[in-house]
Amino acid sequence: MTALRLLIALVLFAAPPGLAQAQTWQPRPGAPAIDPHRYQAEQHRFEMERLRAQAEQREAFARQLEIEARISRQRIEAARPPEPVLPPALRALRSPEEERTLRLSASERRAATAADTGQIDAWLDRPHD
Repeated sequence: MTALRLLIALVLFAAPPGLAQAQTWQPRPGAPAIDPHRYQAEQHRFEMERLRAQAEQREAFARQLEIEARISRQRIEAARPPEPVLPPALRALRSPEEERTLRLSASERRAATAADTGQIDAWLDRPHD
């Protein structure tokens, strides 16, 4: 009876690995064990993932350098001494005769400009037929 139990226990312990081996795909005799096209596709996929990760790493590094450059530029600008405030330039001192001639020439220029502008306004305000 113990021999029968031992035989049953042996069959139960040996059967699952045998069944698992029977269910796996077996290549036909003489054929390669791996599919070269699938292997090549996997290589391409891994290479694309590696290149994508490398590009993302480079982009992150470029963003970091850009931020550091901006911060250092702001730090330099903050350390720069402020530009001195210059007082407004004083008017040139002129004699009363020079002032009078300048005023007269300015009024003549304004009158000429007003006359030219008046002609343009009259032309723009003309009645349309």
